[in-house]
Order: sequence, then structure tokens, then C-alpha cells
Amino acid sequence: MTIAGGGTGKRLLIVKLGAIGDAVMAIPAAYVMHREGYTVDWLCGEMIAPILRLYPWINVLAMEERPLLRGTMRERVRAMTTVWRELGGRRYDVCATLYYDRRYALLASTVRARRRIRLSWENRARELLPGRHHTDEYARILLGREDGEVPRQIAPVKVEGVPEAPVARVEGRPRVVLVPAGARNLMRDDALRRWPVECYAELAAALLRAGCEVMLVGGPEDIWASGAFAGMEVVDAIGRFSLVETLALLESAEVTVTHDTGPLHLAGITSTGIVAIFGPTDPRGRLPQRENCVALWGGEGFACRPCYDGRDYAPCTHNGCMRQVTPAMVLGEVERLLKARREGIALLPRVIVPEHTPLVGIDGGGR
Repeated sequence: MTIAGGGTGKRLLIVKLGAIGDAVMAIPAAYVMHREGYTVDWLCGEMIAPILRLYPWINVLAMEERPLLRGTMRERVRAMTTVWRELGGRRYDVCATLYYDRRYALLASTVRARRRIRLSWENRARELLPGRHHTDEYARILLGREDGEVPRQIAPVKVEGVPEAPVARVEGRPRVVLVPAGARNLMRDDALRRWPVECYAELAAALLRAGCEVMLVGGPEDIWASGAFAGMEVVDAIGRFSLVETLALLESAEVTVTHDTGPLHLAGITSTGIVAIFGPTDPRGRLPQRENCVALWGGEGFACRPCYDGRDYAPCTHNGCMRQVTPAMVLGEVERLLKARREGIALLPRVIVPEHTPLVGIDGGGR
């Protein structure tokens, strides 16, 4: 782990190891601070580091996060000691630990900072308030503003010079990328956020019939989803490419279809159109705030939606809110984005709430 020089101006240290989506949503807030004259150092995990390095104004401090989060006590102590040694005595105007868990603040305990920030459930000024976009809230918190002074609709900071996609396009066919798995990181598996893989398979079949090139993306841990597409003429890139190469694949697509998971936010920093499926989480806080992005928010009429409170989900065995979004609904939005792209039209971001339709075996409360 090395720290690049940052000149003699104001200095900001961000502590945000991952997950992918959370880190990407914090990039625009970091850029706001950069525009305010801050040199930005970012302590992150090795997984997200390649994406952060695509931004020349971020000094990346990469650490091995697995030993810290999942290692033995000895491995955790060793990882923490390494960070302390590298950061020890460094001076910052602002040290921002973008976590609620106070243990993450220990990582930066050896730096000298004029102002320290940590997310807090008890202090409204440092809480990611519900119904607001996380990007805007990160910016508000870093700037030290109260909740009445809210930066609004800060767009993702797109990456310049995205490398060429590692898979060539099929001539004459629009490329649609599907993200059928994900919603998992080192600490937890949030299966309730996933749109059912059989729905992705049904959508893939419809897209193929419509003449689209269909590509699957995901990490090595997502290979289990490939079986649902057996026998289909899809390009299965799950587990085959690095994070930056995956970013390039998303950039190459006319449309990306995903639920609330890391690639949703990677897609947000590219030019691909996005159709995102939401249920237990609130799209108003997560859908990228840029053109050609649409969210389908299932669960209308369910008393429990949204059930995610920033820490936990409601007990649920059927995932009814996600199942309320049908492949036909998603296909309609994909076709709308493809048409807009052909005509050179930019569509404003929006959240669509499908009309409540009872699901067999599920009552109106969604439990």
C-alpha cells in the first residue's frame, strides 16, 4: 500500500473498503471535495481499487480486506497493523470513515485529522437519510452540511478512457447485458435483492427472439447462475473477466438489466442504458442519477416494502416484491431504451411502480 503525493492544499482521507456499489456511489461525493480543493486519499479494498485507479485525482491506498473482515484474529491484527504503519502520523483536514460500524474508524486511528467523520444512527447530520440518494447524502456529510442543505441529483462521475471490451460485438445486433446473480460480498449474501434467475432466463429468450445479442456478466462466485441459460445462444462472461474488463463490457452494451448489486453502479459510470429491478431496497437512494436509467420497483401494496433499513431485511421466504416485476415489464423498458438510443434521445431517470397484482400464495402484506 502506497500513498501518492498530494501537494500542500487541503487533504481528505476516505475510508471505504467496499462493497462495489457503496464505493461507486461515494465517488461523486469525493469528486465534490476534489473540486473544493482537497487532495483525495482513499483507503479501499483490493477488489474496488482497480476502478478507483481509473480516476487520476484519487490517490488509492489499497489493502487486503479479506484478512481484516474474514481472517483469524492474528490475520486481522496483522492487517490492521499494516494500515496503521502506513498511515501513522499523516495529517488530514478531513478523515471520513463512511461506515456506521465504529470499528472501521480504527483503521485511521493513527492519522492526525482536524475533523473526523463517521456515519451515525444517532446523529441525523451524519446519517444516510431514507428517501434520499446515497450519493447526495455522502456529499452532504463530507461537506459538513445539515440535512436542510442537500446537494441534489449528483450524477455518477464517468470514467474516461474505458478500455475496449474483451468480447467483440455481433455486427448488427444490439448488445444487452444481464446481471443474473451478485448481491453478495465478503460479509453477507443478500439474496432478497436478486430478481429470480428464471426471470432473467425468460427475458434472455425474449431478447434473443427480438434479435439482440445477450451477454451475462458477474464474478467468479456467480457461476451458479449460468445453468439457467443452458442451451441458449447467450455470451456467458460470468467469472471470466476482471472488474475493469467487466466495466468495459457494460460500456459496450446498449442496455444493461440488473437488480440492486455492484454492476448496477458500475453501469452507472458508463454510457449504457439501465433497467434496474428493485424490491426490498429503495431505488430512490440507489438508481444512478443520470439519463437513460429506469427502475422497476416491485412490491406495490406490500406493507413491508421497502424492508431494508440499512442493516437488516424483514424475514421473508418468497421474495414477492421482486417477483412482482415480470419479464414482460422489463422487456418493455429495454425496448424503450433501445428505441431512444436509435433515435438519439436521452430519457430522464425515473422509478416505475408496477400496479399491484396479487401473487399466488402470497397475501397483500407481502409476508
